Amino acid sequence: MVHTDDAYDWLALQRQAHREFARALEAVTDWDAPTPDTEWNVRMLVLHVVQEQQWVPQLLAGRTIQQAKRHLDRLGDDLRAEWRLYSLAASAAWKEARPDALVNLSYDTVPVIDYLREQTSDVAIHAWDLARATGADETLDSTLVEAVWTVFEPQKDTLATSGLYALPVELPDDAPLQSRLLALTGRDDRR
Repeated sequence: MVHTDDAYDWLALQRQAHREFARALEAVTDWDAPTPDTEWNVRMLVLHVVQEQQWVPQLLAGRTIQQAKRHLDRLGDDLRAEWRLYSLAASAAWKEARPDALVNLSYDTVPVIDYLREQTSDVAIHAWDLARATGADETLDSTLVEAVWTVFEPQKDTLATSGLYALPVELPDDAPLQSRLLALTGRDDRR
């Protein structure tokens, strides 16, 4: 089981991020609706997040990216069912992960806890994207927001140049933390 010495229970946060995403997923009525990530519609966003969860058990089992690719199933058309399946599989894999294990990712080999933080943060941001796209409640759990902030804020310069997200949105320092977190990833929740 993954344990860390920081202030957050990342396993609990991973489950919370998945609940947030599932809640927004239930609100989907138009799979072709635009999302805050201008390159994706709702279907593409959900596919991305489900596919990321498919990778988790494979990579936590020690497989390389190439080995894991051979074990991934093609997703069906019912993306809600696929989310439930792969969300459960990822959560179970995280629960059993050895804290001292290393994970082979596309860009580096990292400790399990770093991959868990990255995945939790990604799902949380995309839960907001999906909520915004569907008109669902966009408010994320405050502890989840605080924890994801600790992942993204120290990387703000790297995020800005990575191409993974749009350029940061300028906000005042006294803006709500969720707004500032989203702004780091190029999202503006004021619109």
